[in-house]
Amino acid sequence: MFEVTMDLYQDWINTVKEVFRGSGHPLPDDMSEADIATAYFMQTMDEDSARKQSEANKLRFDELQQTITHNLESLIVPDIRTRTGYEGSQFQFKWVYQQGEHIIEDHSQYRIPLGE
Repeated sequence: MFEVTMDLYQDWINTVKEVFRGSGHPLPDDMSEADIATAYFMQTMDEDSARKQSEANKLRFDELQQTITHNLESLIVPDIRTRTGYEGSQFQFKWVYQQGEHIIEDHSQYRIPLGE
């Protein structure tokens, strides 16, 4: 019924890589996602804590994606249609950081703020 594209964790990883690149300290191209996430959290904590935070962050993104998938037909698509007027059946959800965390749907410009 709906065609959905979504990899929120990969969106976050790509943002982390851009942050490192923009800081003048690009990460190696062959670095694993887990190591990229750990490197990010090691900016503010020790390696063991960073690894734990990295795993918790991955789980958080997995849960967000499951929640969107689970509620897509019953809650999210009707809200998209009401708020944006988008009537298509293709949905591309992405994680972005723009003055806080958001999930946006590219076709409709629907935005889900995360956090407070």
